[in-house]
Amino acid sequence: MATKIFKHLQTPVVPLPIENIDTDQIIPARFLKATTREGFGNNLFRDWRFDNENQPKQDFVLNNPTYAGKILVAGKNFGCGSSREHAAWAIADYGFDVVVSSFFADIFKGNALNNGLLPIQVSDDFLKKIFDAVYTDPNTQVEVDLENQLIKIANTGEQESFEINPYKKACLLNGYDDIDYILSNREQVEEYEGHKPL
Repeated sequence: MATKIFKHLQTPVVPLPIENIDTDQIIPARFLKATTREGFGNNLFRDWRFDNENQPKQDFVLNNPTYAGKILVAGKNFGCGSSREHAAWAIADYGFDVVVSSFFADIFKGNALNNGLLPIQVSDDFLKKIFDAVYTDPNTQVEVDLENQLIKIANTGEQESFEINPYKKACLLNGYDDIDYILSNREQVEEYEGHKPL
């Protein structure tokens, strides 16, 4: 199934300056029974967003109308814990296109990229600059340029480059899943196969 094309994004951000956010906090295990990706966003950070009476906790950032946007900015070591793909599903289904942190668990990073969610790893210093800018002005815009692999705080002009696997970058830029990518190289594959000795 092809994912949406991602090239460029400029948006306000949602700050979540908590370190070591694990996949069970992102999407608690009791919500993993569904087999399709739809609806997981309703339970993103469920135990942080809602109390025992299913009422929104007013002090949690996703319940704060001051902050909105398509980028989640989180503390260091995001997505640690068990290797559930549902964590990426929940973040994307909620409406985020990008997660920014100074470190991601490898399995979460892979799951995110496989599901059209861009994890951007920045330096600790740049992460702090984003948080400082957003807390100074909640309307601060962050710009992501995937083609040039740059993330910029639009209000200040400060920017940093980020790394991404070239294959995954190509998939995001073109909206490809793994099969789409192979089909996009069909001519090269056929040419290679045609030159193989029998």
